[in-house]
Order: sequence, then C-alpha cells, then structure tokens
Amino acid sequence: MGMAPATSGNYSMRLDDGSFAVTVSGFHKGRLEPDNVMRVCGEGKALEDKKPSAETLLHSQIYRLFPDANACLHVHSTAGVILTRLTRAVIHLKGYEMLKIFPGIHSHDVSVKLLAVENTQDMQALCDVLEKPLPKVDIPAYIIRNHGFYVWGKDMESCLNMCEAMDHMLSVEVSIRKLRAHARNGGTK
Repeated sequence: MGMAPATSGNYSMRLDDGSFAVTVSGFHKGRLEPDNVMRVCGEGKALEDKKPSAETLLHSQIYRLFPDANACLHVHSTAGVILTRLTRAVIHLKGYEMLKIFPGIHSHDVSVKLLAVENTQDMQALCDVLEKPLPKVDIPAYIIRNHGFYVWGKDMESCLNMCEAMDHMLSVEVSIRKLRAHARNGGTK
C-alpha cells in the first residue's frame, strides 16, 4: 500500500471472540506475512509474544466506540500530512463524488467535516482527546496532524476503499490550495 511508506501505518481486524488481529510493530506493510500480524485483547493488550503496533490503543478505542466496525486502517497519506501542515482550520470535504464511498452518504452534494487532532506519542492522551468527538464524526475517519489518518468499517475491503477515497480527496484539496496560492501570486512561480 503506497500510503504506508517504510514501516509506517497499522491495520487491524476484529475477531469473533472480541479480540482483534493487528499488525506488529516495525514491519513494512507492503510485505506483510502471517507472522507480522498478532492477536490482542479488546483493550489492546498482547495475547501473543510479539510487539503490537504502538497505536493499537487507537484501534481498540474505535472498536469500543463503534460496535459495527470490524476493520481499521491507519495510513500515512502524503496528502494528509501536507494538508494538515498547510492549514490549522477545520478540514471540510465538500462536493466530492468519492464521499459516496462512506456509509450513509448517497450524493456528492454534501459537506463533511474531517476530525483533525494534534499528534502526540502518548497514545492514552490521544485517546482521551478523541473520546468525546469521535462518536460524533461525520464519516468513519479522522486525521492526526502531521501524521496520517484512520478509517474504519464493516470489513477490510470497505476500509481500503475509504482509504483510497480519502487520499484522493486530500490530494485534490492540496492541489486546490497550490493553485489558489499560484493565482494569488499572479500566476508566477
């Protein structure tokens, strides 16, 4: 997956017993093998003698808050990182045909707010920041500034589709901002 360069990103899938499978820390997601995935309990604690992703707690929070979520992808989208560096404002995604990939959205004629939070290496602190706004998100996604975004859904396929759609829309947003800046500068440079 091109949105998870080097060993970045993490993926998970809820299992029938309430535990979930998550990628282990430190492995390239483009070359995943069965040994690079492990089981953790619903609270994110390891059930195997492996080191889960550092952000496993965020997956656990998503599964707790969204009982219908069965899969979650976290990627380091270049466009997402650029966009959160360009603006401190709320990120609105409006008029995109791609929004229809998200559950409950049936037309391009909508505007959704993408929840954006500050990055920290303290996962519990990040969970605390997310706890109140997360259940109220417009779409099953949020972005961590200067880091990457999370999407979750009914299965891995729907998550992959939402991931690609989100990256596409964020890429367009970055291009729009570049074109506007170019026009403000009189079309030079």
